[in-house]
Amino acid sequence: MSDPTFKQRARYWFDNTMSKGTKALIGWLTVITLALTAIGAAFLLIAGQGNGFGGTLWTSFIHILDAGTITGDGENGPYMVIMFITTIGGLVILSSLVGVLTTGLDAKLEDLRKGRSLVVEKDHTVILGWSDQVFIVISELVEANESEKRAVIAILADRDKVEMEDEVRAKLPDLKSTHVVCRTGDPADPDDIAIVNPGQAKSVILLTSAEDDPDAQLVRSLLAVTQGGQGDLKCHVVGAVAESRNLPAARLAGGRGAHVVDANDLMARLMVQTCRQSGLSVVYTDLLDFGGDEIYMVEEPNLFGRPLSQALHSYRTSSLIGVLTKEGRCIVNPPSNAALQPGDKLILIASDDSAIRLDGSRPVIDESAIVARAEAKNRPERTLILGWNAKTRMVLEQLDQYVAPGSVTDVVSDHPDAAEAIRKIGPTMRVQGLNFKQDDTTDRLLLESLNPGSYDHIIALCSDDVAPQLADSRTLVTLLHLRDMSQRSNTRFKVVSEMADDRNRTLAQVTQADDFIVSDKLISLLLTQTAENPHLSHVFGNLFSPEGSEIYLKPADHYVRPGVPVNFYTVAESARRRGETAIGYRVAAEAQRAPSYGVHLNPDKSVQMLLQSGDKIIVLAED
Repeated sequence: MSDPTFKQRARYWFDNTMSKGTKALIGWLTVITLALTAIGAAFLLIAGQGNGFGGTLWTSFIHILDAGTITGDGENGPYMVIMFITTIGGLVILSSLVGVLTTGLDAKLEDLRKGRSLVVEKDHTVILGWSDQVFIVISELVEANESEKRAVIAILADRDKVEMEDEVRAKLPDLKSTHVVCRTGDPADPDDIAIVNPGQAKSVILLTSAEDDPDAQLVRSLLAVTQGGQGDLKCHVVGAVAESRNLPAARLAGGRGAHVVDANDLMARLMVQTCRQSGLSVVYTDLLDFGGDEIYMVEEPNLFGRPLSQALHSYRTSSLIGVLTKEGRCIVNPPSNAALQPGDKLILIASDDSAIRLDGSRPVIDESAIVARAEAKNRPERTLILGWNAKTRMVLEQLDQYVAPGSVTDVVSDHPDAAEAIRKIGPTMRVQGLNFKQDDTTDRLLLESLNPGSYDHIIALCSDDVAPQLADSRTLVTLLHLRDMSQRSNTRFKVVSEMADDRNRTLAQVTQADDFIVSDKLISLLLTQTAENPHLSHVFGNLFSPEGSEIYLKPADHYVRPGVPVNFYTVAESARRRGETAIGYRVAAEAQRAPSYGVHLNPDKSVQMLLQSGDKIIVLAED
């Protein structure tokens, strides 16, 4: 091939220059303007119409920049012709300049719309991914950051920046002191993640994506954040897997700096605990959100060397639930005779960290009101599960760890995967018997044939083989049938239901079910709390586990005499003598009143109250 010609080289050089964008175009227009000015001035001088070299250049330049200047020219023929041609050239140059500037400005605005600029913030919260969970997480972070003058949340998702900002403004109009910054990019690309500056963030929250395999996206994002060249991350990284089998891989990808939870497993545990004691999801929601009581960890040197029984009654407006040892071990419901060691931190429930204050007054305990009633022995239970989804297998496995021998669980669903799953699960059940019926749970005749009044517990699950709104609609139909059957037979059904969308919880209140669980909301709250304080993952891990101490709602008349005015110091002391930790109570008469549903968590211990038969004490206990 022959060497390129001069023309080809010049064209290649010109193309490379023009590819540099708006700046190069403006540069070329400047060169053309100067050249045209010089040419116009030269022709004037040749025609003998010039006014000195400098004056002639100025005259030519003015005619290029302002086309109206030609109206003031005289009637000299050669002068007018030269200036007319120069003015026409100036109009072309100015028109081109306007076009170039407009195009460059549009390109710059489009670039800004893409959200690709670096987030220059420190101690901000990074959210990777986009789903309905993002609004719950943001609203909770807004509450948590209310005391800060300026808090920042940076969101990176594979969506349009402006659309994300519009959705946040529409659903969360009052962000208080929190500023939300959105950026467009792949949450699993290290280069894109660098845009939100995770190296200087205080926490990173990974949301579950809407992909067919969300856990694969989560693992990629964990690797991109922790191993993708983001520097030495000092922030907390939290996320949740959708399937238990992917948990080991996710934890390996995240390393020691990440806290990954098993969403379905946690919700299955909560579902089982709640079906056996209604009101529990309200307690957990109160603990997990930032709007009411929260869990704090404080070091109290004044109590070092003293038994925890003294710490139990040392806080009037806070409730002791455990100890975080200096070795990092979390102990929930510790023995009351154990001594608090230097370096240990108390785990407390309080409305705010400013409410955690040692009370120097002596607690008033009414010994005459304390009773010691033994717990009833576990008896075989009958449980009815209406519906099927990915969590049902874990619900059955968890239920098998709680119920007494001889218990029976019946599952009714028309889900296409249910029959085969039940066939595999059945032989693994150690304690309970398992029966399955393939049928439509919205069928009134079917529900009546099941005789729901004969069951100790009923769990209504939303199906995952249809859209969330349709699944909730079918669950609502089932709950309405159960309520009507309960009223007609004058029989109380203990029903716990799962909702796919938290907005449908309000609609479901008319069904008068004992409790409602919204999985996505609770997981979002758990991730947000863990992002703010990673030690809380150990606390909630202990509370959700069947081993060790958990939260129970037990009859109030097992602790104090019903109908007798008592303060919560007395209730807490009665629970302490049973090896338990009291953190609140539930009034049965208020069980259907939103938003607390009768739950009073972390009450003022000095305030008198009147507990009746049917009311519950919320305690941490081993069984």
